Amino acid sequence: MSKSILVTGGAGFIGSHMVRMLDQRGFDVVVYDNLERGNADAVTAGKLVEGDLHDSERLDAVFREHDIQAVMHFAALAYVGESVHEPALYYRNNVSGTQSLLDSMRLNKVNKLVFSSTCATYGEPAILPITEDTPQNPINPYGQSKLMVEQILKDYAQAYGLRSIALRYFNAAGCADDGSIGERHDPETHLLPLILFEALRVQAGGDPAETNLMVFGSDFDTRDGTCIRDYIHVNDLCSAHIAAFERMQKTPDSGAEQFNLGVNRGYTVLEVIDACRQVTGVDFRYNTVARRAGDPPELVADASLAMSRLDWTPVHADIKDSIQHAWQWFSAHPPTA
Repeated sequence: MSKSILVTGGAGFIGSHMVRMLDQRGFDVVVYDNLERGNADAVTAGKLVEGDLHDSERLDAVFREHDIQAVMHFAALAYVGESVHEPALYYRNNVSGTQSLLDSMRLNKVNKLVFSSTCATYGEPAILPITEDTPQNPINPYGQSKLMVEQILKDYAQAYGLRSIALRYFNAAGCADDGSIGERHDPETHLLPLILFEALRVQAGGDPAETNLMVFGSDFDTRDGTCIRDYIHVNDLCSAHIAAFERMQKTPDSGAEQFNLGVNRGYTVLEVIDACRQVTGVDFRYNTVARRAGDPPELVADASLAMSRLDWTPVHADIKDSIQHAWQWFSAHPPTA
């Protein structure tokens, strides 16, 4: 294909896996990332341009120099706790930065965008599973920033004809199935890596009783008292982005759409721990501590709309696939501290 896909935030966890899959599917890729939280060595294909979303001159140069047909936008800050303490960072990067990107797209006549949104826009839903019609009431600035962008996309669709699809992720998990790239966050806050870090520590001879793994709350109204979440493999997230791009190609006049991305199944924290023990063969332990403020008991997607309209089906719906691929990556790239 002669035209390129621009992947913002393509040096991050999900973005780098997206670049890998686009390359495998025969797309030309241009990556735009400021590398503040991404890793240049995670970009395994395409051209990497280091730049910030607020640098409109640099963004415009990328659009001018490459025949960009669509943008996949992953360049966001995504720590819930940090967003509470530093909301200015989140509104500047996630909202203002996105508007800078959209204005550059308008200037350069690129009118297709796949946006990385989140289930955090729903807050604490009263009814489960969560559909696209579930009221969106975010409870932190991270979720609020993503909801703001979704509204901007609706307004830009009406006023400027921008075609967009916002994909509301549930819990991204796993790594590349061939071990080539993986998950690297600093600090790491995701459950699955933290469990596997503890398994690695014990496997290396650490005392199981000195566990670093914490389970936040055991008194939720769930089947074992711990939180339930819907985990979706990063490769399945990426294939949904390609399906969204293909839908935009076929339905250019459909404006702004939104779809949930999950596997329609939830796992408790203790079920994830048990699955990790089975995959790794390591009998590690954990400590139960108090709940974290704002943790909903259960977040499970109804992703049937994405499955039908995007003609998309998760390949790795069993969480053990995500665990196996992540274990392969972390075993070869253990945490340094």
